[in-house]
Amino acid sequence: MLKNPFPSLGTPVSRLCFGTFGLKGVFGAFDRTEAIDTLHYCWDQGVNFLDTARHYGEADEIVCEALRAWKGPRPFIATKAEHVGPILAWASPRVPIDQCFPRGHITRQAEDSLRILGVDTIDLFQLHLYWANWGVEGYWLDELETLMAAGKVRAIGVSLPDQRHDVALPLILTGRIHSVQTILNIFDPTALDCLAPICAQKKVALLARCVLDEGGLTGFLRPDTTFGEGDFRARYFDSGPRDEYLRRVEALRAFVPAHASSLAALALKFVLKDPNVTSALTSMNIRRFAEENVRAALEPALSDEAFDQLWRHHHWIRNFYRNKVMGAKLAHSK
Repeated sequence: MLKNPFPSLGTPVSRLCFGTFGLKGVFGAFDRTEAIDTLHYCWDQGVNFLDTARHYGEADEIVCEALRAWKGPRPFIATKAEHVGPILAWASPRVPIDQCFPRGHITRQAEDSLRILGVDTIDLFQLHLYWANWGVEGYWLDELETLMAAGKVRAIGVSLPDQRHDVALPLILTGRIHSVQTILNIFDPTALDCLAPICAQKKVALLARCVLDEGGLTGFLRPDTTFGEGDFRARYFDSGPRDEYLRRVEALRAFVPAHASSLAALALKFVLKDPNVTSALTSMNIRRFAEENVRAALEPALSDEAFDQLWRHHHWIRNFYRNKVMGAKLAHSK
C-alpha cells in the first residue's frame, strides 16, 4: 500500500484511509463482527490510516474493540470533535463558533475520544466543522494547541462541511493547523486547483473525503433505487436531479476498463492522482467494498490523459451537502 508522510509529523500514512462514517449505520445495517474483521483486513493490507468522529455513533467503540484484538502495529488514528447546536450550522456560517464549540467543549470531546477509543494519544484531532468567519485565532484554537502541548494529540486540523473548501485558506496560511479534510471527487475537483497546492506549500495534510460521492460514483444507483429509513443518502442524489446524476455517471463508463477496473476504481484513482492529496477517505466497513478499494489503490496510477479528460469534461459542481442539510431543515420546520 502506497504511503505519504503526514506532513507535520513525518509518520507514513496510507493513501487510502478507512473512514468510519458507515459504522454509524447511515448507509444501512451492517454486521459488527464483519466490520471488525474488515478493519483487521485493511490494517493487514497496509491501510494504516483511520478516520473516525464523535459524531459517528458507536464507531469509536467498534474501533476500540478492533484495536484490542489487533496484534499488529497501531494504525494512525484521526478523529473529530462533534459540534453542538442546530443542523443549520452545517450549511451556513451564520452560526457563531461559541454556539458550535463552546469553551471547554473541544477538550471534553478529545478526552471522551481518548477514553472510548482506549488509546493514550490521538494522532490527529479535528474540528468536525469550520467556517472562515470564525477567524484564525481564539479560545478554540488555543484549546487544540493545549491538547497538543499536553501530549493528548499529536496534530490538529479541521474538517470542512461541504464543497466550499476556500473557507479554510486563511486558517491554513497561519501555519497553526496540520490538516484539512474536504470533499473532493470527479464531479467536484476544485480543491485541487487552489487548496491542494497551498496545503503542500504550508506542509498541511490534505484529506479527501466523499471521493466516491457517497457511493454514487460506483454506479450502484438506479432510477428505482430506494433508501431505508435513516439512510444518509435519502434525497442526496435526487437534488441533482437523479436522472441527470445517472446520465453523468454513465458517461464515466467510457473510461472503464481502459483506465480503471471499475467506476469505483476510477473515482479513487482520480483523487489519488494528485501527489498533494495525502490520503483519500472512504467508508469500508463492508468487507467486499474494502477489498475493492484496496485493489483499486494498488492499480497503476491514472494516466495523465485520462485525468485531464475527467478534469476538463466531467465537472459537475453542485453542493449536494448544502442541499441535503437545507432540505432536512425545511422539512423539519413544517
